[in-house]
Amino acid sequence: MQDNFLLYNTLTRETEPITPHEPGKIAMYTCGPTVYHYAHIGNLRSYIMEDVLEKALRYAGYDVKRVMNITDVGHLASDADTGEDKMLKGAKREHKSVMEVARFYTDAFFADCEMLNIKRPDVVEPATGCIPDFIRMVESLLEKGYAYEAGGNVYFDTGKLSDYFVFSSAVEKEQLKVGVRDDVEEDRNKRNKNDFVLWFTRSKFEDQALKWDSPWGVGYPGWHIECSCIAIRHLGEYMDLHCGGVDNIFPHHTNEIAQSEAYLGHRWCRHWFHVNHLNDQSGKMSKSKGDFLTVSLLKEKGYDPLAYRMFCLQSHYRKPLVFSFENLDNAAAAYGKLVRKIAGIAPEGEVDQEAFEEYRSRFKEALFGDLNTSMAITVVYDVVKADISGGTKLALLKDFDRVLSIGLTKEGAVLPENTPEADEELERFIREKIEERALAKKSKDFGRADAIREELLARGVAIKDTREGTVYELQH
Repeated sequence: MQDNFLLYNTLTRETEPITPHEPGKIAMYTCGPTVYHYAHIGNLRSYIMEDVLEKALRYAGYDVKRVMNITDVGHLASDADTGEDKMLKGAKREHKSVMEVARFYTDAFFADCEMLNIKRPDVVEPATGCIPDFIRMVESLLEKGYAYEAGGNVYFDTGKLSDYFVFSSAVEKEQLKVGVRDDVEEDRNKRNKNDFVLWFTRSKFEDQALKWDSPWGVGYPGWHIECSCIAIRHLGEYMDLHCGGVDNIFPHHTNEIAQSEAYLGHRWCRHWFHVNHLNDQSGKMSKSKGDFLTVSLLKEKGYDPLAYRMFCLQSHYRKPLVFSFENLDNAAAAYGKLVRKIAGIAPEGEVDQEAFEEYRSRFKEALFGDLNTSMAITVVYDVVKADISGGTKLALLKDFDRVLSIGLTKEGAVLPENTPEADEELERFIREKIEERALAKKSKDFGRADAIREELLARGVAIKDTREGTVYELQH
């Protein structure tokens, strides 16, 4: 058992050891997708890193139970009953029922996960399967005085809490108290600006597709309550680790803590793990922009999905990651070169236990030091280059891939055998020429820029200018 699995905790703003409520066991919850459309690759960065975290915890010897919700009802663009209901939006777009849309995109999400070697959580629970749980929690919060009825809806009363903004610094708390969500339509039913809906019976969505009987009338649950109820239902009253993207911190996870701890009467979750955004050149990737990149689209463009997983692992989960096709091309090229080198390792020689433990210790140090996957990948390269037997190398790489899951020792995992690649000298030459050409174009010396293009073609290198920059391809 690993006693010093260090992980940054958003709640305390400290990197600290994971301390399970029950020794040796981890109760882990992941905020799942809202299944109204395909998941874009920015969404999937979070799920890749959460998958690595779960596998790293298992690698450390913990017994992990991981639960994920599926939001198939009531996810508004804002918790203030503003914006579109995302599920209804998907149903209207595709001329299907909400449940048909939910089933299709749930299956599509897990198909993407399979392509990315993301393990399916132990429990996957759609929100529509837990309506009685939501109603019981709302009833309890009303009885305890943490909720109130107004205008046909039931609201959580944040004024009852001594510290609602649990994830925020003192300065941020004051800013939020004054200005939270000033840009959205005011809900006059609220006692406090930060209050949020637990159950809707009166909503601006008169055509809301899914409704249920409740003590307050026919209606549907607010978005935040589903995660609290599903987590408590499957993990009990104490949770060790709650995961999500940084955009979940406020208000979603803030509201989860408020309602869960008011309901339970004690601290709920010890450790909060948040993955930063995947950005493109215009900012955070989002479905609201219209066209968005999916794993299937990357595959259609010729990329192995595991090359995208490798791209994500080369950056730390708490740092924003900038996506461009040039960056992905570089990651794909590095990934292809790596697996081809591994494929060429002969499985000969006894496993050197001393060397095995030395490299395994370095790999664990990277993973258990706030999930430093970039450093873990560096250890992979060090093993490939090491002066140790092929048998030892392959044993280590197979062991590492239990966590990394990038197909290191799987035959035929990446590129066709006849895909050409540049050696280090040619790569350096190409980069220098691309930079030289960029300077020529900047100074409007287009003759020189064209000459560089021809010079590269003579070496079997075709270049292409894209919005993300200049990329190259080796010709057969």
